[in-house]
Amino acid sequence: MKAVEPSQIKSNPDYALERDAYRKRIFAIKAPRRIPVGEHLTVLFENRDTVLYQIQEMLRVEQISDPRAISHELATYNELVPGTDELKATLLIEYEDETVRDQWLRRLLGLENHVALEVEGARRCRAVFDTRQMSAERISAVHYVGFPLGGRAAQAVRDGAAAAIVVDHPAMQARAQLSAQQLEALREDLAAE
Repeated sequence: MKAVEPSQIKSNPDYALERDAYRKRIFAIKAPRRIPVGEHLTVLFENRDTVLYQIQEMLRVEQISDPRAISHELATYNELVPGTDELKATLLIEYEDETVRDQWLRRLLGLENHVALEVEGARRCRAVFDTRQMSAERISAVHYVGFPLGGRAAQAVRDGAAAAIVVDHPAMQARAQLSAQQLEALREDLAAE
């Protein structure tokens, strides 16, 4: 899947004119890619459209218009655009209570070794976490992860294999079987390479 190009970025005033309609379209794209895993984790699979939206929103919120700053945002968020035979996602650890969230962010140290995508008839694909978001004391509430499927697992998904997201951390175990609609969204992303 190709990265977001500078030519696709709209100025903040132009984006403001179409933002409401654009957001509706992006939310429809995100809906089947947003997968609750247990009670407190959500995996949101990203693609070029969702990344472009994130960039536009960041530019709007931060009122960024300088070309160098826009280039920085492009470089940062384009890391979430999946490459060949891989999926990329944002993993959210969600606890409403700040104190409880802080406790869990400490308890879930090592989570990066305990998240995988299981693809029927293929292999278990461990998530690869962005190590820039980690510390020795606690983990972040938001993680950018990749699922390097490889050719066999990617083809199995394209061919309609079942898949599940699995978390097997000692402090948290969860499994989310992907629905037909969720799998179709991932097949679209894998086909867009």
